[in-house]
Amino acid sequence: MNINQLILRNLKKNLKNYYLYVFALIFSVALYFSFVTLQYDPSMSQEGSIKGEAAVRVASILLIAIVAIFLFYANALFIKRRSKEIGLFQLIGMTKNRIARILGIENLIIYFGSLAIGIFIGFAISKLILMSFFRVVGVDEIAELNFSTQAFFQTLIVFAGIYLVIMATNYLFIHRQSILSLFRVTSSAQGKVKKLSVWEHLMGILGIGLIASGYYLSSQLFEGSITTINGFYLAMLYILGSVIIGTYFLYKGSVRFVSNLIRKNKNGYLNINEVLSLSSVMFRMKSNAFLLTVITTVSALAIGLLSLTYISYYSAEKLAETTVPDDFSIIDPEKAAGFMERLEEEGIAYTEKRIPVYEAEFNVKDILDANLEELNFNTEQTTFPVISEVHTDEIELDEGEMKLTGYTDLMQSFISLHDGGKAQILLDGNWRELDYQGLEEDYLLSSYYVAGGLPIGVVDEALFEELSQNYNPEIQTKSNLYTGVNLEDSGKQEEAYDIFADMGLDEGRENGSQWYSAMSQKQNMGLVMFIVGFLGLTFLITSGCVLYFKQMDEGEDEKGSYTILRKLGFTRGDLLRGIQGKQLFNFGIPLLIGLLHSYFAVKSGWFFFGTELWAPMLIVMGLYTAFYSIFGLLSVLYYRKIIKEAL
Repeated sequence: MNINQLILRNLKKNLKNYYLYVFALIFSVALYFSFVTLQYDPSMSQEGSIKGEAAVRVASILLIAIVAIFLFYANALFIKRRSKEIGLFQLIGMTKNRIARILGIENLIIYFGSLAIGIFIGFAISKLILMSFFRVVGVDEIAELNFSTQAFFQTLIVFAGIYLVIMATNYLFIHRQSILSLFRVTSSAQGKVKKLSVWEHLMGILGIGLIASGYYLSSQLFEGSITTINGFYLAMLYILGSVIIGTYFLYKGSVRFVSNLIRKNKNGYLNINEVLSLSSVMFRMKSNAFLLTVITTVSALAIGLLSLTYISYYSAEKLAETTVPDDFSIIDPEKAAGFMERLEEEGIAYTEKRIPVYEAEFNVKDILDANLEELNFNTEQTTFPVISEVHTDEIELDEGEMKLTGYTDLMQSFISLHDGGKAQILLDGNWRELDYQGLEEDYLLSSYYVAGGLPIGVVDEALFEELSQNYNPEIQTKSNLYTGVNLEDSGKQEEAYDIFADMGLDEGRENGSQWYSAMSQKQNMGLVMFIVGFLGLTFLITSGCVLYFKQMDEGEDEKGSYTILRKLGFTRGDLLRGIQGKQLFNFGIPLLIGLLHSYFAVKSGWFFFGTELWAPMLIVMGLYTAFYSIFGLLSVLYYRKIIKEAL
């Protein structure tokens, strides 16, 4: 048998073990090529489209890092599985250089064959990717199928570089190992100890405690108990450190600690399902603690970032309503009249509302539920806009009463308000007491009047008339009259905005368009969400493959145990039920911990990004869980084959 025949036979023999590796490689290449094609697509640089080349370029670098780490790990795992084969080659007289050459040619065929298929698939789906990108960011462009030679050569260079590093790693592995050590690689222990030490008990308790303390502090981060910048920094550092270290301790000791408690509670009498699931996970998870910590942390990061960006994207319309409560907001009466005249000329029907607005100074110390001594906020003399009750739809006040409305979720997280109490307004040099009647959610004025997230004061008509005669001119805004224009036909928004922009009303922050504000938010966050989704999907596939490869490795190691259990009379169904429990632990624990990490991270500061929490977060978590579960199912199917071959 010559070398070429040996290479072909080895490829045929090992291809069944490489199929998911080949799939992941093809997927990674296709994803990278289509992503880089997006960067070089001509429509990305056309006038009026989103210029996301820089963001895509940065994301492509992160994509390379994710793919490279995965390929290095997968190669290390497969070279370990073939260590006995390499040792046999040396026993029959092959030199280490020749063995390295054989493995190099095998990898060359698999690697660059997968690379060619991946580039073809990436080219085929590049139009779909571009269409999805335009749809997400709301760009009205036609996606065309273009083969980018720049993307082609960039993909070749990147993956050829990864291949050379992999081959160098294999060469060093072969030359550093003796024949005896090659036969012992697959039989090395994986932390199978019989008794937990005192340190492992402490580590188990400490891991759970650190994670719980990090979760608790994250839930209190914006509840008003922390009032200094240094306090926020220290709290965030503690949360990050305690959760990551706690996660490592969880895998290193907590899982074994809890499993040992369950086993002791059963006095050591475990059924076949518990032996195959609980005991196996208990002893093997410790050796995989670092890998599982990385997978869990990055999974939590991916889910958290995608949830936050989707919250912003999902909340675009409601966020636009908080900054521009009407279709168009204009502060200059003359410009507002000119805009409405243009709308009439174009046959666009509309309704108009005008709200007089005056700034006033208030003493709100007694109605705040927060300690503001260390914050730069003067509660005894703060300024915010005031309007009359007659310009609201639902608020009715008696003489001397006041309500607040339009207070942002972000400000409420720092400074919450009581449901009632006494406040004071500075009127004509004297403080006048008001009965505070609570907070409403409606946003009645544009962000020009309520910058900084402060609320709007609503007072009775008599008091407002008095304020309009005695207001302090030094604290007033540029305009004391807010004009809102609402279109009767929502389909005319873009046409009306063209008039708005043609008159120069879109310059600066004084005037606003609700439609344009929502569209801009969706475009900006859509770009970020698209990129984060791409990276998150890549990591999901690669991390799922890594866990699957680990199960392949463990399955081969445990094949002899299944043979013994079959000879003792256990059926395939008995063993398979235990394996299903094992995979539930192996894939479920990292997924559950990652979801919990991301939930508490998102829950603590979601209001910085939007107005909706549960729907976007649950959608992201549900999709991630569904895709992740596929690899658990594949692992069960692989073990079914191992069990079938056990006899």
